[in-house]
Amino acid sequence: MRPGEAKLSKLFEPARIGRFETSNRIKYGACCVSNYNTRDGYITEREIARMKVIARTGCGIITNQGAYPDPLGEGKAYFRQVAIFDDKFLPQFERIAADIKAHGAVAIQQILHAGRYGGIDLGYCIQPSDVPQTLPHFRPPKVMTKDEIASCIAQHADAAKRAVRAGFDGTEITSFMGYLLANFNSRFTNQRSDEYGGTIANRGRFMRELIDAIKQATPDHPLVVRLNGAELMDRWGGNTEDECFELMQQAVDVGVDMISVTVGWQEAPESSIGRDIEPGYWNYLSARAKKQFPNTLITFGNRLPDPRMADQCLRDGMFDFWEVCRPLLADPELVHKAAEDRLDEVRRCIGSLNCLSRLFRDLPYTCTMNPALGHEVEPEYQVTPAAVKKKIMVIGAGPAGMECAIAAARRGHAVTVFDKADRIGGNLLAYAHNDLARPDDLLSVVSHYEVMARKLGIELRLKTEVHAKFMRSVLHQYDVCVVAAGARVDRTRVAHIEGAERLIDALDVAHGRTKPGRRVVVVGGGKVGLTIAESLRKHHGAEVTVVEADKRIAGDVKPSFKWRHASWVEELGIPCLTNHQLVKVNAEGATVRDAKGGERLVPADSVILAAGAAPAHDLMHEFEWMVDELHGIGDAMVPRGLEQAIADGFRLGVRL
Repeated sequence: MRPGEAKLSKLFEPARIGRFETSNRIKYGACCVSNYNTRDGYITEREIARMKVIARTGCGIITNQGAYPDPLGEGKAYFRQVAIFDDKFLPQFERIAADIKAHGAVAIQQILHAGRYGGIDLGYCIQPSDVPQTLPHFRPPKVMTKDEIASCIAQHADAAKRAVRAGFDGTEITSFMGYLLANFNSRFTNQRSDEYGGTIANRGRFMRELIDAIKQATPDHPLVVRLNGAELMDRWGGNTEDECFELMQQAVDVGVDMISVTVGWQEAPESSIGRDIEPGYWNYLSARAKKQFPNTLITFGNRLPDPRMADQCLRDGMFDFWEVCRPLLADPELVHKAAEDRLDEVRRCIGSLNCLSRLFRDLPYTCTMNPALGHEVEPEYQVTPAAVKKKIMVIGAGPAGMECAIAAARRGHAVTVFDKADRIGGNLLAYAHNDLARPDDLLSVVSHYEVMARKLGIELRLKTEVHAKFMRSVLHQYDVCVVAAGARVDRTRVAHIEGAERLIDALDVAHGRTKPGRRVVVVGGGKVGLTIAESLRKHHGAEVTVVEADKRIAGDVKPSFKWRHASWVEELGIPCLTNHQLVKVNAEGATVRDAKGGERLVPADSVILAAGAAPAHDLMHEFEWMVDELHGIGDAMVPRGLEQAIADGFRLGVRL
C-alpha cells in the first residue's frame, strides 16, 4: 500500500458497481465533450491520445465522453461531438474501452442527447414543449411527438447495446446542464398535457422508460443516471430541490444502479462549478441523496476538487464514489499523487472554466492549468530529456516564467529564476489578493510553483532586478535567457490627457504599493479594472466609478465569467460609464466624454489607470547581443491572460 492510500483509506477502498469490482471509490466523470473529433462523429487520434492519459489516471471507474445516439443529429450539442448511432463508429470506441479496462478501471460510456441544446447542425432543437430559448445562440424548439419519444428511447437502448458490444462495462445517461432528460423532468421545459407532462410522475415518465429500455437492452451491465440535485432554474419556473429528489426516487424505483448528483443548467443564472463557489458548497445535496436512497450508489463531485475532502465525505456517508473530472483535466496525476502522499505537487483546478468557455464557442476544450490537454498526441508537448543540458536564466517569476522554468528543469537543464519581487507569483499574486471569487484557488497556483521550484532544484534569485548592467555582470554565464517580465500599465496611451501625471498605476494599487482615496475612478472596465474596483468597494468601502471606452465592460474576461463581474458590479452598486473617454484629471476628479461629445466631471480623490498594457519589449532589445539564445514569453511579448501565460511558458520549456 502506498503511503497516501493509507491516509485516504476510504477513498482507495475497493468497491462494486453491479457485478464489477472497482479498485477504489473514484469515478472519472465525463466532462461534457472534448470537441477533438470529426464533424461527422468519428473519434480522432487526438481523442484516443487524450483518453490514453485518462485511462492511466488511476480511477476505479472511467466514463467516456457523451456520444449522441440519433442519426439525424438532433441530440448533437457540439460541432465535434462523437456519435454512437451506427456500428461504423465502434472501432474507436473499442480501442478506448480496451485501454480503460487494461489499466484496471470499469469502463462506462455516456450517451448524451442534448435536447434543448442540441441540433447544432440542423437549425432547430427538439424538446418536450415549445418553450423559447432564453439564450440566443441555441436553436428554436420543435416539439417531440409520442412516436418521436418512442424512437428516441429506442435509439438510446440501441446505443447502450452498441457500447457494450464495443467493450464498455456499462452506460450512463445525463440530465446535467439541461440536456434532453432534464427537459422532460423539469417544469420549465415540460409543459405537455399528455402522459409525458403535467404531474411530476408524468414528467418523469420519459426517464423511467429510458432507464427501463436500457436495462432491458443491457441487463447484466450497470446503468448510471446523472440527475440534478438542484436545477438553479427558479427564475424560469424550474424544479425545486424537493422535486429533483422525487425524480431521483423514480429512477431508484425502476432499478438504476447509480445516481450521479449534479447541479445546474447552462441557462441557470447562478454559478454551480465556477471558482466563485466554495469547495464543498453542494455537498448537502449528495448527503441528502445518500440518506434518502441508502441502497443505491451515489456519486458526486461538484466543486469538490480535493481528495482529502472527498475521503472525509466518504467517511461521513455523503456518497459512495467521488466523481471527479475537471481536477483531472488540470492534473491527470492527481489520483497517483494522492496515493503517493504528494498532494503538495498537485496542479489544482482553479475553476476558471476555460474548458466550458471554449466549448460555448464551439472550440475544442483546453485547460488553464494544463497546457498539454488536447495535445497529448503531439510529441512536441511531451517533457523529454534534453539532448544538450543548458544553463537557463528566466527573468520573471510569474506564471509564464515559472512554467518555463519547471518544464526546463524537468528536462534536465539548470535553471535560475530572477525577479525583483520578494516572492514568486508576479501580477497573479496581486490579482488574487483583490479577487472576490476564490483567492485561494489563484494562490494555489503560486504555492504549486514554490513547491516545484524546491523539489526540482530551481534556483530563485528574488529581490533582483535584471537590466542591461546586470546582464553584463553575468555575461556568458548562461546559455539561454527567457524574458518573462510581464507587462505594465501603458501610460503612453494617456500622455496627451491633461493631468495624466495624477493617474495612479492599477498594478501599484493591486500590489498594495499605493493606497487610493475614498472616492475613486477606475479607467478601464476590463478584468484588471473591474477586479480592483470590486475589491476597493467591497473590502475598503470606497465609492468607485468605472469608466470604459467600449460599449460593454469585461471585454477581456472569459465568456463563462463575464456575467459574474456584471452581477458583482450590480450588487456592489458600482456605476459603469461605458462608451466614455477620459479627457482630463485634476484635484476635483476625472472629466469624461460620452459618445455624443458631452462632458461631465466624476468627483474623485484618486483616478486609477487600468486600461492598456505595455509588454517588456525593451529587455528583448537590450539583451539581444548578450546571450546565445534569447526568448520572450507571456505578457512580456503580448499581454493576455493566465491561460496564455502558462501555455507560453510550458511550450517554450519543453523545447529548450
